[in-house]
Amino acid sequence: MATGARRDRDTLVRLDKAHVWHPFTQMQGWLAAEPLVIERGEGCWLVDVDGRRYIDGVSSLWVNVHGHTVPEIDEAVSAQLGRIAHSTLLGLANVASIELAAELVALAPPGLEKVFYSEAGACAVEVALKMAFGYWRHRGVATKRSFLSLENGYHGDTLGAVSVGGIDLFHAAYRPLLFPTFTSPSPYCYRCPLGRTYPACDIACLGPLEATLDAHAGEICAVIVEPLVQAAGGMITAPPGYLRRVRELCDAHDVLLIADEVATGVGRTGTFFACEQEGVTPDVLVAGKGLTGGYLPLAVTMTTQRVFDAFLGSPEEGKTFFHGHTYTGNPLACAAALANLELMAGRDTVAGVRERGEVLGRALAPLTAHPNVGEIRRRGLMVGIELVADRATRRPFEAGAGMGWRVAAHAREAGAVIRPLGDVVVLMPPLAIPIPELERLAEITCSAIEASFLQESPQEWVLEKRAR
Repeated sequence: MATGARRDRDTLVRLDKAHVWHPFTQMQGWLAAEPLVIERGEGCWLVDVDGRRYIDGVSSLWVNVHGHTVPEIDEAVSAQLGRIAHSTLLGLANVASIELAAELVALAPPGLEKVFYSEAGACAVEVALKMAFGYWRHRGVATKRSFLSLENGYHGDTLGAVSVGGIDLFHAAYRPLLFPTFTSPSPYCYRCPLGRTYPACDIACLGPLEATLDAHAGEICAVIVEPLVQAAGGMITAPPGYLRRVRELCDAHDVLLIADEVATGVGRTGTFFACEQEGVTPDVLVAGKGLTGGYLPLAVTMTTQRVFDAFLGSPEEGKTFFHGHTYTGNPLACAAALANLELMAGRDTVAGVRERGEVLGRALAPLTAHPNVGEIRRRGLMVGIELVADRATRRPFEAGAGMGWRVAAHAREAGAVIRPLGDVVVLMPPLAIPIPELERLAEITCSAIEASFLQESPQEWVLEKRAR
């Protein structure tokens, strides 16, 4: 095929179905359907091979910050290409990785001073788990070899990350391959696992976590949580004070705290890192997704001097952190991240997230009257709209009903790409999305939910919506 030439749509679809295995996709359904094939991006829009435009309502899986084809990031990557595309960090250093590490330390909660690079959030979680395990081993505490994680938690798809995950739909098939962990209920207030009601409960779901630490602190390396929002679990928002109390419990029981900010970090919740909102410094912080503005794969595991020092020693002591990937600290990815961070600072993107979050909340408010909307959860520009079969009883739909996907299909027809988590409709637009486009995304989402339930919805809802 000639360089620069593009195959026609039918050929692309045929080749895709012949050769590409898509992630988190039931391929039987994919092969029977007509796929959406994206060719390019323009601002916060995706453009398919037929020229049709769609608002990127999930930031190309939660990574896009300023939109697509951002000149400043394009130029930074191009300039780095003119110097070097890749050089290993195994026994060498490179300029971009050094400069980025310094920038991230300046942005992180105080005390996080060391940066370990990887290419994806799950890989960075693996690093965090191995760091926590190694920390206690090198301190001579051989009994600490397990972890405490939360139900509904998601930390990636590698086996270590799955071991501390809590979503059976994703993880149950691999249980025979996993190492054992302790689990605690998640702060899922809408469907409280303890049958309590917030705020009268005084965050009672912390009780089982505390009890587990009381009984097993001598066996637990670290508690791992997603600060403020359990993203893939359904945009489950923790009540205020939850993270701070987890930090206090870890301190009281001499257990490390790992904060997985792959989804919540880089401004998504309205502060650069979600931990900031409760004044928490974890012992290990994991970040990824938006670091490069949606350009290149990059993730980091940040930790304290105390954890770092546990790995110092002579070669014969065996304390070296034997972990690293071929593309760890890739200069192209680091250059993109540096440009992204510079743009975020210059444009005050994080403050813009807080403003846009309020706009989005107001635009979605009419859905609170819908009989099949149980709850709208939001932190910054992370939104989950939980659909239910019966609002009064909070009864969920039967497994396989696919209401979230029905809403996504209606939204696509109207010109927006969104991706549900089961029957939770998720909105995660680019952080710098123009407000008119954000309002249009909300309008499409509201209309898609209405269209999906039109036959089932009471006439009162339809009349009320028309009146508004």
